[in-house]
Amino acid sequence: MIELALETRDLKVYYGNNMVIKGVNLKVPKNVVFALMGPSGCGKSTMLRAFNRLLELNSEARVEGEVRILGRNIYAPNVDPIEVRREVGMVFQYPNPFPHLTIYDNVAIGLKLNGLVRSKEELDKRVEWALKKAALWDEVKDRLDDYPSNLSGGQRQRLVIARALAMKPKILLMDEPTANIDPVGTKKIEELLFELKKKYTIILVTHSPAQAARVSDYVAFLYLGELIELGPTRKVFENPEHELTEQYVTGVLG
Repeated sequence: MIELALETRDLKVYYGNNMVIKGVNLKVPKNVVFALMGPSGCGKSTMLRAFNRLLELNSEARVEGEVRILGRNIYAPNVDPIEVRREVGMVFQYPNPFPHLTIYDNVAIGLKLNGLVRSKEELDKRVEWALKKAALWDEVKDRLDDYPSNLSGGQRQRLVIARALAMKPKILLMDEPTANIDPVGTKKIEELLFELKKKYTIILVTHSPAQAARVSDYVAFLYLGELIELGPTRKVFENPEHELTEQYVTGVLG
């Protein structure tokens, strides 16, 4: 039996009276890259934010149904959203390191704020570990006191990935992490996904069918807030069951 990292049960999301996610049932196995794909405005990013309770920061948003992380419903009354966000890391579309913090402090800040490490030595080790995991250590190890503004876009995005990994999350959410960086940076981050899935479950939002085909093990196609198709990537791309899916993966539907 496949062990699940994340499962949704009749997940609905409303902005005011407008239902933008319409009763989605998803199962995401552990240690895979799971791509959520679909055209802009179909609800992908909204759904991603439901997976770590970030939507609650928007007073207009309301979530119904269940999101289960390793079997536990994160919307149950006794669950602390702060704890959920520690377990479910997030990388956004625009590389957003803290500009006034050094490279080192960008990685260390979550650990410091949450009191997760006790000594400078332990902090040093965790920062190095996270930067290595994000395939950035060799490029920045001699300039940890430098600032993110002196890094390339791709390096900044890998710094943000290191910041998320430093917290040792169970799941890593990525919202179009390569949309605003150059092809070289994109390639490095895509290569990184193959390495990271050995230890983590990665849920990747992408509007690029080509990227979903390259990097994911499973794919879900979302259209106007509805889950149209879900399955192993190869099956969905080579033998889609739904006409809309076929139109999207062949580029007819943008």
